[in-house]
Amino acid sequence: MIVAMALGTTAAATLPAWALVELNVNKGNVEPLPIAITDFQGGDALGAEISGIVSADLKRSGLFAPIDKSAFIEKISNPDATPRFEDWKVINAQALVTGSVSKEADGRVRAQYRLWDTFAGQQMSGEQFFANDANTRRVAHIIADAIYERLTGEKGYFDTRVVFIDESGAKNARKKRLAIMDQDGANVRYLSNGKSIVLTPRFSPNRQEITYMSYESGQPKVYLLQIETGQRELVGDFPGMTFAPRFSPDGQKVIMSLLRDDGNSNIFAMDLRSRSTTRLTNSAAIDTSPSYSPDGSKVVFTSDRGGRAQIYVMGADGSGQTRISFGDGVYSTPVWSPRGDLIAFTKQTAGEFQIGVMRIDGSGERILSTGFQQEGPTWAPNGRVLMFFRDSAGGPKLVSVDLTGRNEQSIPTANFASDPAWSPLLE
Repeated sequence: MIVAMALGTTAAATLPAWALVELNVNKGNVEPLPIAITDFQGGDALGAEISGIVSADLKRSGLFAPIDKSAFIEKISNPDATPRFEDWKVINAQALVTGSVSKEADGRVRAQYRLWDTFAGQQMSGEQFFANDANTRRVAHIIADAIYERLTGEKGYFDTRVVFIDESGAKNARKKRLAIMDQDGANVRYLSNGKSIVLTPRFSPNRQEITYMSYESGQPKVYLLQIETGQRELVGDFPGMTFAPRFSPDGQKVIMSLLRDDGNSNIFAMDLRSRSTTRLTNSAAIDTSPSYSPDGSKVVFTSDRGGRAQIYVMGADGSGQTRISFGDGVYSTPVWSPRGDLIAFTKQTAGEFQIGVMRIDGSGERILSTGFQQEGPTWAPNGRVLMFFRDSAGGPKLVSVDLTGRNEQSIPTANFASDPAWSPLLE
């Protein structure tokens, strides 16, 4: 468990709100904000490790430009004291982060930070956290989230995890294991042994639980897995093939595509408490890849009922099925943004695979990334970043891109990796 407490301001002056530094993330072209992040005092190497994780998180967002520590003029020895702001303005540090780490008598780690506006000459925020040794990396992500939110006005996304398919071995005999890691690629843990193929893991929106498909019985079946306890249960033994399960926003239902004997694939929702199943589409086509809107009132999916796969939206009860995509090519894997304003998708056209977004009525289509073979977008919980997988150099790897399309980042994994799904913010 991590306990947080606010730190009071120690700055001598309080200036008008207009003097405070802020980052407008809604502009079309955001210039990264220069920020100085000092090594946290105490804790030996732990202080430098925590500040390094904070710096890496903020830099990877594309919204911040951490300043090289060799340029620092003032050497912070007391992170609680008011800094010499002139020393930081000289190196164009518009924001400054100081902090400390110490070990409590009960064995817990105490970490604190302060965020300073160097040009206004005042503290913007400050908190302290108490955690056990196993959670110190999480503390760094939480601090990065707090700084991100204070400077952008939006929730951060660093204290999150990603579940994905770890792939190893020869291409014609790939071992596929269910795996989970921090959003930056650290702390990888395997959730399955690789004896059977696993696919399409998806996070519950309100529990540390995932749904996924496994071929261990010879046919794809949908399972629920409690990440922390390892407890697993079969969602249902459906006739035919099962595809692309996802949770409803309240975590009470799973929506999926089922292939019947007639060769048609339609969309069904299952109530996880009663195990009752409701059919939502009934077309002589392939309807698949359903994803709920954040309020649970609508579902986006793909269907080839018009001749080739396009994106459709319907009510959560199956009503009002309406096509919203009309571009060239084939659309797949639509996913509703957590903010409710956009739908991400994979598009295949002219021999290329593209990751893009469109508004929920299909307008304003924008392509964020183009590659030889890439697919499967998943949203960060703040709706500003997407992660997907790209097949290159012999196998798939994970990649993230923000909504500008200009900040693309590779996610480090020991093996090949595919089918990522981003968790909500941890509690």
